[in-house]
Amino acid sequence: MLRLTWVQPEDLLGHELRQAAQEGRDTSGVERRWREAGGHPPPERAGASPPLQDPKLRALAQQLLDELASTPSPLRALEPTSLSEIKELATSWPAPSAPHPARPALEDKGRGGLGAAPPETPATKTLHASWLGRAAGCLLGKPVEKLPLRGIRAIAKSTSNWPLNTWFTHRNLPPDVAERYPWNRRSRPTSLAENIDGMPEDDDLNYPLLGLLLLQRHGTGFTTADVAKLWLDELPAGRTFTAERVAYRNLLDGIEPPEAAVHHNPFREWIGAQIRADIFGWTNPGDPAGAAELAHRDATLTHTANGVYGEMFVAAAIAHASAPSGSALTIRATLDAALSVIPPDSRYARAIRFGIETARAEPTGTPAGFASVVDALHARYAHDHHWVHVLPNAALLAAALTHADGDFTGSICRAVSGGWDTDSNGATAGSIAGLLAGSPDAIDDRWTAPLKNRLSTSVADFDGIGFDELARLTLEART
Repeated sequence: MLRLTWVQPEDLLGHELRQAAQEGRDTSGVERRWREAGGHPPPERAGASPPLQDPKLRALAQQLLDELASTPSPLRALEPTSLSEIKELATSWPAPSAPHPARPALEDKGRGGLGAAPPETPATKTLHASWLGRAAGCLLGKPVEKLPLRGIRAIAKSTSNWPLNTWFTHRNLPPDVAERYPWNRRSRPTSLAENIDGMPEDDDLNYPLLGLLLLQRHGTGFTTADVAKLWLDELPAGRTFTAERVAYRNLLDGIEPPEAAVHHNPFREWIGAQIRADIFGWTNPGDPAGAAELAHRDATLTHTANGVYGEMFVAAAIAHASAPSGSALTIRATLDAALSVIPPDSRYARAIRFGIETARAEPTGTPAGFASVVDALHARYAHDHHWVHVLPNAALLAAALTHADGDFTGSICRAVSGGWDTDSNGATAGSIAGLLAGSPDAIDDRWTAPLKNRLSTSVADFDGIGFDELARLTLEART
């Protein structure tokens, strides 16, 4: 029987119960009715459970999802979704660095909608380093995605790669460790040291490409509906996950934004929007506020509250790190700038601050010492949050960047070694650390050479494109 991930009502309900509880809503009555009827908890790591034995449970799940949706969140005042309310709470919202009018769509002149490449500039080099960093960090995390933290550590230690410092490998991996902690099935053929041959397809790279297409076709005046239409045109439904898949399904059912983000969508505060932020930061250098506003418009297709803050935060961080600040640019200043665009009393802001503070308190500053930081993060978040929820991953991202102090290898290895959504965290850490590096030449060849300047993607216009060309296209989208 076909079991699609992230869409069965009987699977969605368990996730919604957890989400509602995190928002402080009373779920006891709904949960009791579900359990008494024979309903099961959501799958812990995969996206689909085994087939139901009683088809009546599906109808009950749909009914209970609707009941939960009618229960307001007591955190609504501290964690709004509308941009105007977010700005009211974010009392240190940054002023634009310059007037920020909407930029028009670009004239279609070939692949990516652009013509001849401009000459190489420092800005192009920085963007090139960030695209490469996003790819390398994502690729590092791909083979261990979905593995528990103990599995990642066991694999790395048994292959003499702990603290994590290079690609994962199957070479010399003890059979018992391999059996206990199998590689991610989809990524094993393309993401281990012995078989990397260019950057394989991944949603963490698909979304920056879609964002680039969005700016090319609509400019910065795009609407959330424009994002939806672009997805339906260019993004295969099977390459969406969690909140994005639910929203995609809602669009096909005729449910339009903003309702598409909330209807039967228990993943609305998971990490999906956070991985779509980079393009809005890259194209707004030195303007965290402008980047955050564009990110908000994109995020609200699929997410609410903390899920939206994730995209706003990362877009603002990348915008800050994209500014030509030279040696004055620090990861601490970048994270502080990004915190200024989200509600300070939100759970997301608290997660970021906890990650930063825990990393700063670790006395050694060494890769080995970071394990204690990770243990503290897992002690706080692992029990109550799914491994793809935005809050634990945001805390880990902030901790990894802080502890590595912007160093490229340290940033991506710490982010991946911390578990949870390994490829997404590695990608975002790599993007930010790549900007701080400033040039592809400043990133060790062991991370860039295997990529072979080639990206595979299910966004058809870009399949096989080089990262140098993507940097030029991104620079063009700024103007």
